[in-house]
Amino acid sequence: MSATTTPRTTAEESAEKSPATSALASIGAQNLSLVGALIVVLALFGFLNENYLSLSNLQVIAEAATITGLLAIVQTVVIICGGLDISVGSQVGVASVVSAMAFTGTESNAFVGVLAAVGAGVLIGVVNGLVIVYGRVNPTIATLAGLAAYKGLAQLLSDGRAQGYVLNDDFFVFLGRGKIAAMPVMVWLLLLTAVAVHVMLKYTDIGRNLYAIGGNDTAARLAGIDINKYLVAVYALIGVVAAVAGVLLTARTGSGQPVSGSEGLELKAITAAALGGCALKGGKGGVGGTLLAVALLGALENGLTVEGINTFWQNVAQGALLVAAVVVQQRRNGERAVGLPN
Repeated sequence: MSATTTPRTTAEESAEKSPATSALASIGAQNLSLVGALIVVLALFGFLNENYLSLSNLQVIAEAATITGLLAIVQTVVIICGGLDISVGSQVGVASVVSAMAFTGTESNAFVGVLAAVGAGVLIGVVNGLVIVYGRVNPTIATLAGLAAYKGLAQLLSDGRAQGYVLNDDFFVFLGRGKIAAMPVMVWLLLLTAVAVHVMLKYTDIGRNLYAIGGNDTAARLAGIDINKYLVAVYALIGVVAAVAGVLLTARTGSGQPVSGSEGLELKAITAAALGGCALKGGKGGVGGTLLAVALLGALENGLTVEGINTFWQNVAQGALLVAAVVVQQRRNGERAVGLPN
């Protein structure tokens, strides 16, 4: 005799979907863990140094994390569609030098400096995309080559030293040191970029197609998605955002920097994207988690600096966090260990 199933009441269903459960589902376990880690880092360094949680230091953390945040956001996009860009730090260096040199070469025209940097960023991004798509080169290898090539290009253009001086221009001063509603302009640019990319990923056909490409490129191709066009466009987008980051670097430092300030940004961006929940195989990730990871990395880096801990440990911490993020992803996805049976 078969057992009968008692219909579930509305009250029972509502009990299961309590506000706490719904909130947890909307935030996501990955993001919730990042929030917890961020709170722990802020509390720890706030306890060790009373000035750590001051408004002025929090602004320093936010400003320092802006350039990394911009790159991490576009790194999230390219990882979602199954790619990777290791050359973003070098792209920032090229854009920084180009913006400063164009500025000083045109009688201090800030508009020309910004336009030249963005143009260089688009060109570099398109070149990366074309090499990957039509040269059939693995994205990691192609952009690893770009990391070296664009760093060399920035040094060739600048003769290996800082170029120009932009702190006599109101626009660059506004970008690097200005505030709107008590918040630094740089942070506003980061937030606007984050909102724009989030809307694109979550609420447009473009975003859905990017997730489809990263999730299963064969199925995406059979569905009629022009994968080549999307990949070239994504790498061009990276070039544009890297150019904006380069202009902000110029505005912060007062001159075009071929290497200083841009070296190592690629590791930070990839680490933030991975910590934020991006699956390095593609098809999964979001801007919210990436921003939380950027905040966590910024808070940790600033705390180590405030406490006078050797800056080399920051690189150790970043590398360890990247490995930890990938290990967690592999375990969650049920991936077997290399060389071991399932």
